[in-house]
Amino acid sequence: MLETLAIVVSIFGLVGLGYGAARTRLLDAAVGEGLTEFVFKVAIPFLLFETLATADLHGLSPWRIWAAYFVPFALVWALSHLMVRRIFGRDARAGVVAGGSAAFSNAVLIGLPLMQATFGEPGTVYLIVIVAIHMPVLMLVSVVLNEWAAGADRVATGEARRQVLWRLAKTLATHPLLLAILAGLLWRVTGLELPTTIAMIVDQLGRPAGPLALFASGMALLNFGIARQIRPAFAIAGLKLLLMPVLVYAACRAVGLPPVGIAAVTLVAACPTGVNAFLIADRLGTGQALASNSLVISTAGAVVTVTLWLALLQASVR
Repeated sequence: MLETLAIVVSIFGLVGLGYGAARTRLLDAAVGEGLTEFVFKVAIPFLLFETLATADLHGLSPWRIWAAYFVPFALVWALSHLMVRRIFGRDARAGVVAGGSAAFSNAVLIGLPLMQATFGEPGTVYLIVIVAIHMPVLMLVSVVLNEWAAGADRVATGEARRQVLWRLAKTLATHPLLLAILAGLLWRVTGLELPTTIAMIVDQLGRPAGPLALFASGMALLNFGIARQIRPAFAIAGLKLLLMPVLVYAACRAVGLPPVGIAAVTLVAACPTGVNAFLIADRLGTGQALASNSLVISTAGAVVTVTLWLALLQASVR
């Protein structure tokens, strides 16, 4: 248990230090934005490329991993959507935001360094399989549901469906994380080893991804606050931190993933709400406070829930 606490404190401690640096203005907001851009466009893509190009993928079944993660993902999304609409009386578009906030994990900025610290490369490979379609699924489902919700709420989107889909396709086709995953898989197909010099450069650029991602995540939290929509946000955070990992854990066992696979996929589900949920809300023009509150509350609550899940999951793989 002490080992688990040490891991959690080191992970969320870096988040706290990032928040403190931004809050006290030790570092300017522009530094946080630049750091986040470096993490997303350079450090993490190089780490993903290196892992996929060199990791042992023998016996890995992407379809079983996706089924174990995204079936519960859909269930939690639907439940959060219905809860916000029926219990808290929000419109259909806010329901879309609530669904994304409850189902979408911070798998990159928090999940990746957490996975590296706990289950190493074997666990990180499972995370990458999820990340490969995690964001595309969120964006595609959000766009489709927003079109439906706009009609249900009788709100004009102000943008043709073709334009929305074209922008979505362009975003996905140029996203650094997805390009890095594709490049890693293509290099793996060649069967070649990375040249020594190239391997050293890739390793040096990817190595700081974890701590920098956590620090940048903490600095970014200053942009979010808790103002309105407190009660539904707590309910959404509860679904994210409590129900989502329970359902994923059960699904992992049902599809027969190995112990390290169960632990890794469940840990991704146990992570707090990802920032993309807020970006979707901002794009839709509704539910920004709902998404912001859910992100902050779930990140704070994850200190406790992730500790409990880690204790359980680490015991299961020993």
